[in-house]
Amino acid sequence: MLLTGFSTFVWLLYMVMLVLAVVALIMAAMAREDAYRAADKQKKSFWLIILGITVAVNLFVPMLFLQLAGAVASIVFLVDVRPALQAVSGGGRGGRRGGSSSDGPYGPYNGGR
Repeated sequence: MLLTGFSTFVWLLYMVMLVLAVVALIMAAMAREDAYRAADKQKKSFWLIILGITVAVNLFVPMLFLQLAGAVASIVFLVDVRPALQAVSGGGRGGRRGGSSSDGPYGPYNGGR
């Protein structure tokens, strides 16, 4: 019974790492190439290769060590690279696109005029 519970936990861990890698790969593919250069990050092709290998390892090579290394790469992309790409591309928090630096939470700030 304990072994069944552990194997279920490991299977769930594998699935979480696979979903994390697929989400990171999709987000890396959707970003523009020039945003990577402007954010001073590795090239888009670098991240696509690393994250593609991560997805392939998660699907075809059931070795926890390699999958954990891929999870680290996915987390680095999602926590470090993606926010930098969004900042350069003009995507801010809250899903707002564009706008001005003087925009407040309820619209543009006009300086009390």
